[in-house]
Amino acid sequence: MKILLVGYHNPHFVNTIVLREKAIGYLGHEAIGFDDAKYMLPGRIRSRFPFLHQWDVEHLNENLVNTARQHKPDCCLVVGGQNILPQTVSRIKHMGIPIALWTTDVPADFKNILESASFYDHLFCAGSEASDIFHARGFENVTWLPFACDPNFHKRISLNIDESHQFAKDIVFVGSYYSNRARILEGIADLDLGVWGPYWQKLEVHSPLKKKAINIKMNYDQWVKIFNASKINIVIHYQDGKLPCHQASPKLFEAMACGCFVLTDRQKDAQALFKDKEHLVFFDDPQDLRAKIKYYLDHEDERKRIAERGFIEVLEKHTYQHRVKSILDILQKENE
Repeated sequence: MKILLVGYHNPHFVNTIVLREKAIGYLGHEAIGFDDAKYMLPGRIRSRFPFLHQWDVEHLNENLVNTARQHKPDCCLVVGGQNILPQTVSRIKHMGIPIALWTTDVPADFKNILESASFYDHLFCAGSEASDIFHARGFENVTWLPFACDPNFHKRISLNIDESHQFAKDIVFVGSYYSNRARILEGIADLDLGVWGPYWQKLEVHSPLKKKAINIKMNYDQWVKIFNASKINIVIHYQDGKLPCHQASPKLFEAMACGCFVLTDRQKDAQALFKDKEHLVFFDDPQDLRAKIKYYLDHEDERKRIAERGFIEVLEKHTYQHRVKSILDILQKENE
């Protein structure tokens, strides 16, 4: 089967579109990649001249239609979908190509997606907040399909002496700066904590995290080493207090696939996917987080048992091969 996979390929690091593309190959299918962020004009020009931005979007969509016409795929999977126009989805369907959407981001810019939604054969949502929005609009062809891991990328590894010295911490957090994350992590900044990720230069000048946070954009091979060097990995989900966000972070699956013990906040989708104190451990607030860090550092055997069960759970149920197979099974059933 040939699958036209539409999504953004980050030129600097492996992102989830690469992992989905790999999963298609692992399942024995052919992935035809189309980068939906390959504009002809630089962003600084498009932001100043809306009519040029619209022209570029239309040009990009025309290229997608031509790619579908040229390769004649058996189906098309659009990841994200913000740049794909309704008429583009319709034109691909009229070629006899089943086409599905897999949303990824929180619904900050959902206008374009909602305009195109009725044209897709099926709507898959990385977060249940997107499913809620679609259901509220009357859509029935909606499936919640979270992020996942790829065990060929996210796995247990052995570190050399230099890597262990560089990354070994009792507690680690890997991810971008957000104010809600900073507030929580500041409450444990006196512990053996390491923080890695972009935009941590935004910390307040007197933040106790200043000496703990390394402002860096990392590829997966670096943070896999961090995960493997840690005793406890903390996952704190994005929340801005305005937009609904229920989705389970990709880092949740990726850390567990590395055999990490994970402490995470009580995100709705994470709670639906994993059992507390069986696959991972949930915390309620900074005080609860601190207490559970102390407990699980003191109870190594229990910590390792939970990490092992979480490791088995993600490999058995939550890889991108599982996700892609679910999509193909649903599309095949709907188009029989």
